[in-house]
Amino acid sequence: MMSKHGDLPQLAAAVLQPGFVGTSAPDWIRRWLGDGLGGVALFARNVESAAQVAALTAQLRAENPDVIVAIDEEAGDVTRFESRLGSSRPGNLALGAIDDPLLTEAVARDLGCELAAAGITLDYAPDADVNNNPDNPVIGVRAFGAEPLLVARHTAAFVRGLQTYGVAACAKHFPGHGDTAVDSHHDVPLIDRTAEELAANELVPFRAAIAAGAKVVMTGHLLVPAYDAELPATLSRRILTGLLREELGFDGLIVTDGIEMQGVRRRYGLEGATVRALAAGVDAICVGGDHADEETATRLRDAIVAAVLTGELPEARLRDAVARVRALGTWTTRTQKEAGVVRGPQPESGIGFNAARRAIRVTRAEGGPELPINGVPHVVEFAPPRNIAIGEETPWGIGAPLAGLLPGTTSVRLTAEDLANLADPASLVLAGAADRPLVLVVRDVHRHRWIADTLAGVLEVRPDAIVVEMGIPVKVLGGVHVATFGATRACGQAAAELIAGANVPQPVPA
Repeated sequence: MMSKHGDLPQLAAAVLQPGFVGTSAPDWIRRWLGDGLGGVALFARNVESAAQVAALTAQLRAENPDVIVAIDEEAGDVTRFESRLGSSRPGNLALGAIDDPLLTEAVARDLGCELAAAGITLDYAPDADVNNNPDNPVIGVRAFGAEPLLVARHTAAFVRGLQTYGVAACAKHFPGHGDTAVDSHHDVPLIDRTAEELAANELVPFRAAIAAGAKVVMTGHLLVPAYDAELPATLSRRILTGLLREELGFDGLIVTDGIEMQGVRRRYGLEGATVRALAAGVDAICVGGDHADEETATRLRDAIVAAVLTGELPEARLRDAVARVRALGTWTTRTQKEAGVVRGPQPESGIGFNAARRAIRVTRAEGGPELPINGVPHVVEFAPPRNIAIGEETPWGIGAPLAGLLPGTTSVRLTAEDLANLADPASLVLAGAADRPLVLVVRDVHRHRWIADTLAGVLEVRPDAIVVEMGIPVKVLGGVHVATFGATRACGQAAAELIAGANVPQPVPA
């Protein structure tokens, strides 16, 4: 679309962070980078290995040296960079359980080094939400905890560590997604708190992130009536400009959560949500989790141009957004150069596995078995549906690592559908155990009635069973209860080592 402002299409492209399909840069992305595209977002589908990502980002940087290359790598249950194996780090809740900010900073610095070496410049992390509702279906172990000051000190530590190597940290999901029972991928969560309650809880970690120098804040598709009773935060000028910019003093880049999420798309459409977000104060639009194609990017670019021409989106607001995008791109390029980042795969430091070992908490019931176990176990993993943020592709559990440590270990994974029509679900769980140690693996048992009911029946017969909780440990069950505070590869390995009695390296200071 042409206008008297000949650079409008380039400006509109600059504020987009689209996703794409493939493990190399498609032609349309490379062409768009030459025409002003400011950034891209990588997803699990774009990642095969660190070497492959480094080659991919080199393709992108050949078209635009300051391109923002973003990824949603929380280094926990939500992992894109390690989605094929599971994260080698324990995740936020485990770090919060340890409550050693120096360790959190060291883990984030290790992550930043790895991402920077792969050519990534923006990480949609850390999750700065205060998970003060244990029934939250989308945050849970992604948060550092349920106490604002704890979340704040670890959010700040994560920001400092990650940005050491020129990977911009992104505190999310502003103004706080913790106190909700609704997933914004599907609908608009309501945060029904007063401004005073928000200031004392949800906003505390975001203030800490800003004070620590976070370069980016991600909006949440949340309705927060204390500030705006009509528009979700992503589209609210009162929240993004009035609260985040003016009251909290944030001067960095504001990026949306996925604009195609139903929390904003259902009512406003992709184009409408995009334009409204920019007008409200957003600087960059994340899109492409589902709509990873040139047609979608074209629709959004043209909608932005049209909105400027009609006056719906002030041109000065668009230019301000572009300036922030370009400033962030310049900062990442300069900082990674100053830090001496060398592109290519990095050796695994082991800090994440040591952190996962430190996080584990064990509760032994009276008369419960001692750890390590004596014998070869049978493992039953209960698999609840996973939310979109975590994804279905990432492996989890302790059956595989236990089998590696104790050959002969057997394991089975059960879903609600597997047990739905059984008169006695416990009998299926017990079938493979016989006289062997029984390990029951769960994720957020308090949120899933079918798991809790099945466990109750199993534990009547086998009160000596070991229960491994890889979610939030609200309920303590079993002869021995092992809380890992996350379901990452590092968490699973740490639990398996504990149960098997493996000789493992001792945690080292951060």
